[in-house]
Amino acid sequence: MSLQVNEGQIVTILGNNGAGKTTTLKAISGLLKSEDGEVTDGQIRFKGNRIDKKYPEEIVRMGIFQVMEGRRVFEDLTVEENLIAGGHTNKSRSRLKQDIGVVYEYFPRLKDRKRVLAGYISGGEQQMLVIGRGLMASPKLMLLDEPSMGLAPLLVSEIFGIIRRINTEEDVSVLLVEQNARLALSIASHGYVMENGRIVLDDSVDKLKENADVKEFYLGLTEVGKKKSYREVKHYKRRKRWLT
Repeated sequence: MSLQVNEGQIVTILGNNGAGKTTTLKAISGLLKSEDGEVTDGQIRFKGNRIDKKYPEEIVRMGIFQVMEGRRVFEDLTVEENLIAGGHTNKSRSRLKQDIGVVYEYFPRLKDRKRVLAGYISGGEQQMLVIGRGLMASPKLMLLDEPSMGLAPLLVSEIFGIIRRINTEEDVSVLLVEQNARLALSIASHGYVMENGRIVLDDSVDKLKENADVKEFYLGLTEVGKKKSYREVKHYKRRKRWLT
């Protein structure tokens, strides 16, 4: 497989469960090592530097932060303590305070709940918290894994609006994995379709939205008969491209 995220972009990966989307994010962030996994072939590069042999803490310091699926907060810490934990990498107290203030501007609910244990806030607030904690690391590239999972539609719309703001206002590139294809394509500029660990299609979101296969398999805009894999429908030329 091969994919690329350009500076300032929001790029999405679409695919069914088990396609390899989360594994791809973990390979980039280095978290695959914690599951005894490794990149055995090819390279992952960030700003010209190879990172697939580095440890997660090194990758975070370089500017990549993964917001994992499932709203993984530190339940026994307060909301603000969770944010402080996200900004632990070589930051002064004044810088921490400043960055917490930025998070509260994006997520005012977190400010209202800052002294509450994270395990006692709502699911939507926990999703805001994990994104805010990621922002505390001053990322250049944020990896988001299923941020809409289990949330009410209105709350999802609010969170995705904030993701778009973070992308433009904080100059944070985003690689987004999201089951809600319609939602993902609404904020991304480029998309990849993954199947069984391979990229089988990539294009601008405008073209993906008009692609008959994407409409059928992901957007539900045509009548669906027997479902076929992309490789049964068409053969897509795969291009060699590095992550930058």
